[in-house]
Amino acid sequence: MKALPGEFEAAGTGAFDVLDLGVVPYREAWSLQKQHHAQVVTGGRPALLLLEHPPVLTLGRKAREGTNIVVTREYLAAQGIEVLEVERGGDVTYHGPGQLVAYAIFPVGRRVADFLRLLEAATLHVLTALGLPDARPNPGYAGVYVNPRDVNGLTYEQKICSFGVAVQKNVALHGLGLNVTTNLQHFDLIVPCGLSGTHMTSVQREYDLRGLERTASVAEAKAALVAAFQATFAEYDWTLTELTTASATPNQATQDQPTLPQGATA
Repeated sequence: MKALPGEFEAAGTGAFDVLDLGVVPYREAWSLQKQHHAQVVTGGRPALLLLEHPPVLTLGRKAREGTNIVVTREYLAAQGIEVLEVERGGDVTYHGPGQLVAYAIFPVGRRVADFLRLLEAATLHVLTALGLPDARPNPGYAGVYVNPRDVNGLTYEQKICSFGVAVQKNVALHGLGLNVTTNLQHFDLIVPCGLSGTHMTSVQREYDLRGLERTASVAEAKAALVAAFQATFAEYDWTLTELTTASATPNQATQDQPTLPQGATA
């Protein structure tokens, strides 16, 4: 585990640590999230964990039956793609190389909807910096999209970044997955986020389809994302009164939090 170089540190607010973890297997990253979560619950510094995963499918709380996986588990196993149930909101999603994952282990309390809006705002800043100014939220659904695209006479939403959080003891787990150079064919293994009218896209795919003659990179996206988080969370209230009572409510369940928008599956 390594802290990012000085220009990537949260110098603007000094409120959270930024850790560049490289490529980390999902189970290992999940354990790291829980370690940082336990520290934040007890008053430690919030952390933004940046990483990529080897290919993996994760099932959120809406996907326990796995009905939106469209191939057999045997096929997935043969491809080396693990399937895991996790505590975040939403349905099924894919993580893999070329997807920048950001786990924001931040104090949230009961402001889950506000927190998701801040994640959206940060992601919009990132995509604008990367040359995709049409990036936008999709009302009623978590995540960030670019303009819809017609395919064989049908119009499909184009989702480029998925969100999904769990809030336990007033502190968030999980976060977002931004497709930069992701192998989008792996999304054909599932109905992403349970949204049948949506196609997944990536920064590189958008460059190619728009004739931008530009090469996407996770490193460039990472730098843009850290800058965006610094700016977006500059005025964030990190001191929640709920944290002082977290120890009194050790079994607070994620389903007690406000309902998340549909498609919250990062």
